[in-house]
Amino acid sequence: MKTVFFWSVCLALSLGAARVPADGVFDQYRDLMGDDNPAVFVIDEGEELWFTAQGPKSATLEACDLGLGSGVTAGAYVRFPRYFADTNEVMDVEARLVHCMTTIQGRDLESVTAKPYSLRGDLGTEIEALVTWLAAESEGETIAPEQTHAAEREMYVLGEEIFFYRAGPHDFSCATCHEQSEMRIRLQSLPDLTSHAGAANAWGSWPAYRISQGLVRTMGWRMRDCFRQQRWPELQMGSTTSIALQTYMAVNAAGGVMSAPGLKR
Repeated sequence: MKTVFFWSVCLALSLGAARVPADGVFDQYRDLMGDDNPAVFVIDEGEELWFTAQGPKSATLEACDLGLGSGVTAGAYVRFPRYFADTNEVMDVEARLVHCMTTIQGRDLESVTAKPYSLRGDLGTEIEALVTWLAAESEGETIAPEQTHAAEREMYVLGEEIFFYRAGPHDFSCATCHEQSEMRIRLQSLPDLTSHAGAANAWGSWPAYRISQGLVRTMGWRMRDCFRQQRWPELQMGSTTSIALQTYMAVNAAGGVMSAPGLKR
């Protein structure tokens, strides 16, 4: 039954869903799937990678401090981005994982950052799997990014500035698509990321399994793909720009509930 409904959804979307609201169809599909989100396999992979010894130091990531103490993963994801005294930086979860891979496992920075996100037709990457598992470790938790340190507040201000900054060949900003409610591009709904409700729904549902791509995508990837669609220079994982934008969105989403990994078109 699930398979039949899935292909019905695909047919409706491929025909432009002329007489069927696309969001309504997809909501039905998401409800029908229930807990059968293919991301569960990626969650398992991420957990296995966390406890697998790697690198020159043959170490696991169990000593990685995500902000709540060495090895504590439950509830850590919802507090990112946040300031870390050991690096004197505000980091998102991906940047923190890279830090732990290089310092705890002794792995080469270039090798662990060479391909953080998978391409269409690929298998998922290590970063994607780890982030998915960590997000699942915070499922049902309240989104509560840190804003106690001055650097965290400065990162939010920078993220807000970038969000409204217009550039590129189309003179787009993030706000061009994400400052109004009930808007869409083709069949894709565009959340209002300046509102609490829109930001909470968006931030709380990523990372997510993309049915159209057969892969789990992280928020870092989502940001980078938005840059691609705006025809801006490629957004680098762990860059100040990426972390600033995520800080802006996460703070706007504060108080919402983490439901990731989500299920998207």
